[in-house]
Amino acid sequence: MPAQGARCRLPAHFKQKLERTPARGRVAGVVGRLGLNTICHSAKCPNCNHCFSQGTATFLILGNTCTRSCQFCAVAKGRPDPVDGHETQALAQAVAELGLKYVVITSVTRDDLADGGAGHFATVVYEVRRLNPGVAVEVLTPDFQGRQEALDNVIRSRPDVFNHNLETVARLYPAVRPQADYRRSLGVLAAAKRAGLTTKSGFMVGLGEEAGEIRQLMADLAGAGCDLVTVGQYLAPSPEHVPVARFWTPQEFGELEHYGRRQLGIPSVVAGPLVRSSYAAHQSYLSIPQPPKEETTHAAHHHHPALP
Repeated sequence: MPAQGARCRLPAHFKQKLERTPARGRVAGVVGRLGLNTICHSAKCPNCNHCFSQGTATFLILGNTCTRSCQFCAVAKGRPDPVDGHETQALAQAVAELGLKYVVITSVTRDDLADGGAGHFATVVYEVRRLNPGVAVEVLTPDFQGRQEALDNVIRSRPDVFNHNLETVARLYPAVRPQADYRRSLGVLAAAKRAGLTTKSGFMVGLGEEAGEIRQLMADLAGAGCDLVTVGQYLAPSPEHVPVARFWTPQEFGELEHYGRRQLGIPSVVAGPLVRSSYAAHQSYLSIPQPPKEETTHAAHHHHPALP
């Protein structure tokens, strides 16, 4: 493994053509004018230019400062600002102005909040749908520290896709995700699936995992009933982050797709060097059978079993 602080030369297949379209400026303008955050910028996503140029972005709610210290992530860490009550309306307005048919909403982890920000998540979903009837909503949530009541709050908003990332194999959690728990994250996904939601998860390779550990991770996701899985290459955001252990080849990513779909029966597996959680999210969603729609209102109450 390269030493901490070492820089790895990117393989040729990471090169992308710089796109400059009218849509790129429009997305940047709307996000800036409405005072919104995107994970695209906050996490230094390598696909940011491409997605903006396609007229879309993945919105980051609950501020842009995370309370956790994951060693792979570029999002700022520290003491977050108070939750912005105007964010829900601003995000819904941005979806309307951009004409999005499918929107991905994620957040920083807010362990400082009693419910981890789950109530805000749910309110954002309701408001986006109120202002944009017919829009499909994917949420990419933190684990809410395993609090069932918080998770239920998001589940009751009935997102079209409930996404929670495992990020890496269980063995690497203490080094890479010290405040997270592998089994707790699997429990979040399983609970969302039991509640009838379409579920999704993503993870990175290149952090020092073994092939057998990746197969076990994917089997665990299949066992939790995960419908959609994304697999991408880890890229160190800075010399201070965990270094890249190795670069997986496009052929190896293809083998992961085949293993997940053909051998484990996961409906959708998208794997590639530049794949990220919201990569081709709408297309992936449309590629799997859709569950029947449910009424989504603030008054809706469902009982959901406890996390395992």
